[in-house]
Amino acid sequence: MNALLAKTITFLDTEPYRLVVWVLIIVTFVAINAAYLVWVERKGAGRFQRRPGPTEVGPAGLLQPVADGLKLMAKQLIVPAGADTMLFRAAPLLVMAPVLMSLAVIPFGRGLAALNLNVGLLIVFALGPINLMAIMLGGWASRNKYAVMSAARVVSQNVAYEIPMLLVVTTMAMVSGTLDLNQIVEQQSGGFWHWNLFRVWVNPLMPVTFLIFYICMLAETNRAPFDMAEAESELVAGAYTEYGGMGFGVFFMAEYANIVLGCSLATVLFLGGWQSPFGLMPGVVWFLIKMYFLIFSVVWIRWTFPRTQFYGLLNLSWKILIPVSLFTLILSAAMIKILRALS
Repeated sequence: MNALLAKTITFLDTEPYRLVVWVLIIVTFVAINAAYLVWVERKGAGRFQRRPGPTEVGPAGLLQPVADGLKLMAKQLIVPAGADTMLFRAAPLLVMAPVLMSLAVIPFGRGLAALNLNVGLLIVFALGPINLMAIMLGGWASRNKYAVMSAARVVSQNVAYEIPMLLVVTTMAMVSGTLDLNQIVEQQSGGFWHWNLFRVWVNPLMPVTFLIFYICMLAETNRAPFDMAEAESELVAGAYTEYGGMGFGVFFMAEYANIVLGCSLATVLFLGGWQSPFGLMPGVVWFLIKMYFLIFSVVWIRWTFPRTQFYGLLNLSWKILIPVSLFTLILSAAMIKILRALS
């Protein structure tokens, strides 16, 4: 029996079977998270607003995501008259593709990554704009004025917040000296004071740098108060106005998948990845604890802060986040040069 198990493991560890197994794991992980983060969000919203949330379908409403999924799959995807049929149908697929590929380079533990690339951080940000393009295509192909307006606002918002996020990521790459996500995590071993979030001797404003990354992550994933892709109170349902059934469902799944990706990246860059602060439990458990804590904070913020005026969000990026993130980049470069001169 042990010999058979060893042969099976060896077989699955070879290319391309290893990649096939990892693809199935990632797709399953994304699907489960998309389904049950909706449950977490609805329960959290209920608690924040002093109401119970889903309770009827299954114990504590745990089967509500299954019921919602069956309902969405049973609905017909209707293409509006005058819409670009090919782009209208392709947009939901395009919005899911980059996040699935990006999760392949995220190390959830030591050796627990589908692809171990020395430019993993670059891959994540190279694939990111495809998600923005998919939302833009979905709105434009719908031939609906509300959807087109929302898609234009999404592009404006994401362009604005992509700049400070890339400045922050450049800062972290410079501090770590690598684009390899595994090496970035390895450099944060030895206690929580070695996590990049607390490395104030390299950058005294490192907590501010983390805050900028977190705000930009909210904007990039279109979460409140940055949910311009939906904007129900202003533009009916935003870029998704004409989508029903699983067309809308895939956009909804992609939002939660991008939250998982963003929180995973924040965990790797700032919170030590799979590194344990106390030496207890496997590394993958600590990674998931940190990641889901950040996800809960994203849900908390959505149901605490209202959507603000669109131009105020753009001013926040262009007038505050970009200058501060540029300053932290220059400060980190100066501190690294000083530390190297003293060593």
